[in-house]
Amino acid sequence: MLIDDNKNDEALTLLSEVHQGSEAYVRSLMVAADLYQTQGLFEVSEQKLLEARRLAPDEPAIQFALAELYFVMREFEKAISLYLDLIKQGIPEFSSVNLVERLGVAYANAGRFEQAIGYLKQIHSGDMTPDVKFETAFTYLQLKDYKPAISLFEELKESDPQYTSLYPYLGQALVAENRLEDALKALQEGLGVDQYNEKLWSYAADIAARLENESLTETYLKKGHDLNPDDLDIVIKLSNLYVKQERFQETVDFLADYVGQDNVDPQLYWNLAVSYARLEKYEQADRYYQAAVPYFMDQADFLKPAVYFFREMGEHEPMMKVLKAYVKVVPDDMEMAEMLENEQENDF
Repeated sequence: MLIDDNKNDEALTLLSEVHQGSEAYVRSLMVAADLYQTQGLFEVSEQKLLEARRLAPDEPAIQFALAELYFVMREFEKAISLYLDLIKQGIPEFSSVNLVERLGVAYANAGRFEQAIGYLKQIHSGDMTPDVKFETAFTYLQLKDYKPAISLFEELKESDPQYTSLYPYLGQALVAENRLEDALKALQEGLGVDQYNEKLWSYAADIAARLENESLTETYLKKGHDLNPDDLDIVIKLSNLYVKQERFQETVDFLADYVGQDNVDPQLYWNLAVSYARLEKYEQADRYYQAAVPYFMDQADFLKPAVYFFREMGEHEPMMKVLKAYVKVVPDDMEMAEMLENEQENDF
């Protein structure tokens, strides 16, 4: 009664007065555990339930309560063990909770997708909650079984279009089936529901780029950037697009606010190096090429232009460094191999 009246402190005081020898002691532990769980005090709740299980190890209600607590705490391996034990006892459902369903979702969240799908596919689609339908579709996606994943994601979209988490994964499954137009349409539907999710804009831009629609790609990336200017993934994609389109001054202007920050992605150094070089601002280009070199010693697309840049700048040592790295990465480029041989002969 006190809990129903939100008088939780008074309720806990009463529960603490139930002594260990009382027949009601185990029940008091379970009520206290439930109350602590609702308050987010999971460790205290766990202690109460573990004590209750020690005193009544064969009581299914305690095992179920502990399994549910671990499920909420995202300690899925512990929850799996308890759910499995209950099912082995011939208890597939407890307090209107389908334990087969719970077990499948726990396996999925633990990354054990093969085991998860074995349980989840036993559940009739019409009996699934939106969360379980999502988990089942996601599990099929992780197993690269794209058709049932797409079918379930689309069912979820029809029944609950506000379930925004589904859209990027539906797009991913459709892309895997090479249905790019359908994937873009799915992301656009998602953006109609949640236009303030920069990740959706970014992923929609990725699909537009694969469809070679650069105008739409830029529009989506700018929308995502406006929502979260600190999202470096979007910053990189947008600057990559500017470089590809030879919009070098825009690249320099756009990246000015980012290169001075901590944890700068080296791709920004590369983009600035290329842009400053094409703008014939060689001192700045040299600075950013030098900054980028340590990060791209295995990237042929970076190394070859860097070789020519350092050679034009008369910087022999960095040129040789990137030239050797390039020849190692692309040994069948005879022109560059010959250049390396000639440079090494000249050094002697």
